[in-house]
Amino acid sequence: MKRKIYYIWFLALGLLTHSCSDSLDEELVTDVSAASYYTTEKGLEDAVKATYSFLKPFYGQEMGFAMTTFGTDIWTNGADGGHKVFNFYDTGLNSAESYVQQSWATWYRGINQANGVINRSADVDMDETQKNLRIAEVRFLRALYYFQVVTTFGDAHLSLEETEGVQVEANKTAQAEIYSQAIIPDLEFAIGNLPNSQSDYGRATKAAAEFLLGKALLTRSYTSFADGNDASRAETLFSNVIDNYGFSLLDNYADLWDITNEGNSEMVFVISNSKAQVDSDIDPYGHRGHLYFLMEYDVRRGMTRDTENGRPWKRHRPTDFMLTLWDRDIDTRYDASFKHVWYANKNEPATEASGSEPARAALSIGDTAIYIPGPGKDMDWPQSLQDTKPYIVITNEEYSERLFPSMNKWIDPTRPDRQKVNGQRDFILMRLGDAYLLRAEARLQQSDPSGAAQDINVVRMRAAVPGQEVASQITASDVDLDFLLDERARELTGEGWRWWDLARTGKLVERTRMHNPGAAPNIQDYHVVRPIPQEQIDRTLGGYPQNPGYPQ
Repeated sequence: MKRKIYYIWFLALGLLTHSCSDSLDEELVTDVSAASYYTTEKGLEDAVKATYSFLKPFYGQEMGFAMTTFGTDIWTNGADGGHKVFNFYDTGLNSAESYVQQSWATWYRGINQANGVINRSADVDMDETQKNLRIAEVRFLRALYYFQVVTTFGDAHLSLEETEGVQVEANKTAQAEIYSQAIIPDLEFAIGNLPNSQSDYGRATKAAAEFLLGKALLTRSYTSFADGNDASRAETLFSNVIDNYGFSLLDNYADLWDITNEGNSEMVFVISNSKAQVDSDIDPYGHRGHLYFLMEYDVRRGMTRDTENGRPWKRHRPTDFMLTLWDRDIDTRYDASFKHVWYANKNEPATEASGSEPARAALSIGDTAIYIPGPGKDMDWPQSLQDTKPYIVITNEEYSERLFPSMNKWIDPTRPDRQKVNGQRDFILMRLGDAYLLRAEARLQQSDPSGAAQDINVVRMRAAVPGQEVASQITASDVDLDFLLDERARELTGEGWRWWDLARTGKLVERTRMHNPGAAPNIQDYHVVRPIPQEQIDRTLGGYPQNPGYPQ
């Protein structure tokens, strides 16, 4: 597929200043006013590209991972970095927290960009079919930005008109109205006008719009303002995604994380990245997930930091509960998602016994330096056996904020040097495996555990150890919401959905208290939404209402 990066800086009026062409050459657009430029066909095309750019500051960045991974049942904090307030739910999680403010500002900039494109498109003389296609893309993106706002902050400001100049007035509109006035009609328009495929990889398609509308309706189905048909409509939409567009699950779950296999048959919608642009810093973002889920391997015997093993920022580590979720005798997903062996990348001399440390034989480059057996295998490694090995074995009783099973889904060995923070991986927003699990959830919402089990089994069968397909299957009696959330953890861990999954289903407080000791003392019912940013409160004439539970 042709790949394109939609990277455009945000400037005056929330509109375009420059964009990147297919050949990755930049075109600077600064010698025309935004108003006049947007009335041209090329101006509209560039404006649409600009609307995609507001996905990048959140997804694949520390902000996105901190706000969606911390403070859940399956992830807790590692040793380093800030923003641990999202894990601890302490008084630092307040209206002044920088990621709270940045996410709100980024999404509303995206919304205003979309509003500007939609409103100004009326004055653009171009083929109407092509114009409707581009407006459908922008309405898809506006719906996505609004969906992120309401699922993060709850009731929020609603505007479908472009904001120009300084604004000191804002409304706090009920989520129900944002769904009915923006999210749902925008996605219905997108479904009616988007094509099944696009030549530029990363553009919205009809399948992506159906996926997002299905997720929005499924999310609304848990609320007090749900429509009685939400879960049924969601099931139909996910069925369309599964059946109508030629997507197919990869045979091997591990192949999803092969960096040479992006753009595969399972991808519904991604935020695309380009190696050339992230390596040259034309794109200031890229995918940084390779930094955040790694233990401190680089100061251990026989090891130094390199691109193959990653730059370990030690932000997120698995909870003890998460490590119980996979039966590794029948399920390949833990072994495909986590790293087990680090091979020496420097020579080490033999050592003599000292204190509690046993003597160690010399290590040569390529020898095993660190081994983590992982869940279910630790019992095979008593200390007496560990002491006979030249390498370090890390078992569960030795896990800490610095040493823990490291997720390898996002490792990027293609970076030009070991310090480079931007990676070339695409960020996966929608994939087929998730569509099956979301349809299972929609079916469970309709009291159809049998149908839910069928969908879950499709995902489990793909993940089965060869010869264990029958053992991997479940029945309707196995399925409830907690089982489904466990299955989402097994399939989607580290992909950036967990906080939203738990908040959506009303399980955030219960499961986090049960399984995350760092979060348990402080998490309260009101933490299912984030605080309204202080900047929004301060800049609104007469103030802006804070979400309940947080200090005004």
